[in-house]
Amino acid sequence: MSFLSFFKGYKNFAIFFSVLCIIIITIIYNVLNVKQPLPIYQPAMVSEELVDSTIQHQLKYHKIADFSLINQNGEIITQENYKNKIYVADFFFTTCQTICPVMTKNMEQIQKEIINDDDVMLLSHSVTPKIDSVAQLKKYAKEKGVIDRKWNLVTGDKKQIYELARKSYLAVKTDGNGDEYDMIHTENFMLIDKKRQIRGFYDGTKPEDIERILDDIKTLKYFDDL
Repeated sequence: MSFLSFFKGYKNFAIFFSVLCIIIITIIYNVLNVKQPLPIYQPAMVSEELVDSTIQHQLKYHKIADFSLINQNGEIITQENYKNKIYVADFFFTTCQTICPVMTKNMEQIQKEIINDDDVMLLSHSVTPKIDSVAQLKKYAKEKGVIDRKWNLVTGDKKQIYELARKSYLAVKTDGNGDEYDMIHTENFMLIDKKRQIRGFYDGTKPEDIERILDDIKTLKYFDDL
């Protein structure tokens, strides 16, 4: 066998081997990048300071409870308004000067991204319902660019909001002074699926977490379509 014949045979093998490697690498990449379902959060998976003591050890079947609150337009908002919807929820108050302006700005950014998606909505609960009247919420909504069909700012009975925060959304702390139903909201945004289950917690002050929410919304919709 001449040197040229050997080299030609080796060259053909090298080409074949290179193509095979590319195929294998492509398959591995696709397998590793297959979308995975989001976790379903249960009370036992969340920091105890955010969860009512009566459900802290619950390991399954957790869902957002029924509710009836009033939005910025004086309309009654219930779970029916969010039936078969994916939504992002948070807790805030209109006079907050610390993290709330950043959270609201980031929620408004999500609103822009989902504006034409009928499957996705937003829901912000006031933790100071006595201060946040309908008129106050309406004023705030106009200032912050809230679009009514996409985003409800809600007020109502403080006990109900407290219980939603602590027993449903697992999202706020007590203020520690012993006053019944007093609460301190956090920077948490919660992603809720169409079955009223919590599918993610995010820092509503961080741009990278807002990107993660938007990606996770796409993941929820992907699995809904399967």
